[in-house]
Amino acid sequence: DRLPVLKTYKLFIGGAFVRTESGRSMCRTTERGETHFCRASRKDLRNAVEAARSRLESWSNATAFLRGQILYRMAEMLEERPIESCASEAAVDRLVAWAGWADKYAQVLGCNNPVAGPYYNFTVPDPTGVVAVVCPDDEPLLSMVSLVAPVIASGNTCVVRASEAHPLAGGAFGEICATSDVPAGVVNILTGHRDELLEQIASHRGIDAIHGAHVDRRVLELGASGNMKRVVVRDVADWSDESCESPEWLEPFVEFKTIWHPSAM
Repeated sequence: DRLPVLKTYKLFIGGAFVRTESGRSMCRTTERGETHFCRASRKDLRNAVEAARSRLESWSNATAFLRGQILYRMAEMLEERPIESCASEAAVDRLVAWAGWADKYAQVLGCNNPVAGPYYNFTVPDPTGVVAVVCPDDEPLLSMVSLVAPVIASGNTCVVRASEAHPLAGGAFGEICATSDVPAGVVNILTGHRDELLEQIASHRGIDAIHGAHVDRRVLELGASGNMKRVVVRDVADWSDESCESPEWLEPFVEFKTIWHPSAM
């Protein structure tokens, strides 16, 4: 007989697996039995936002083709290592879809504007910044991928509050990110109680937008009013629906920049 190797699921912040500074944990029943997960605190959220902010410039300036390659690499790693109790195949397909959109959404959302005068006038999408992702409890892996992928495909960095009821998806997805060439700080994952972190996420001035599903919109909008961050709350009945792969899911997390350029007569 041998002793089993008991796994400790930690927070994923700045490319590292760290324990919560508070030392607290929460217990959930998984296929492996009783499993303990870190219960993130306000300070953990602050550390995650700082990590996301420090990586924002380099990630937003990376080529769209490179971002697509990294998303595809995430799909490859998830294909090789399915996560128990989760819709892994659907999540892989969702990552592949957003890998394809990474270098195409600019052509769909941007445009060449007709103007009077000897000018070229272009409108191009730019990343919003640091986006907080609040995941629901249904379809924990697929919903997380569906909310995170359009955010990072468009050059944003994110702080993810994983499912409270099924935190295994968050812990395991962090390991996928760590082995998929995702730069440290692009994706940061916290596990913990939703009510404890929700108000902090909404009011944090280092967060530029919020992307969530099946969450109290009023709490988010009230806290977000302090720095006018954008709040998008999805009401999704079927996470496997192809509408979750539409560029409309990406559009709220880009800012449109219009450029005037003289043209030859």
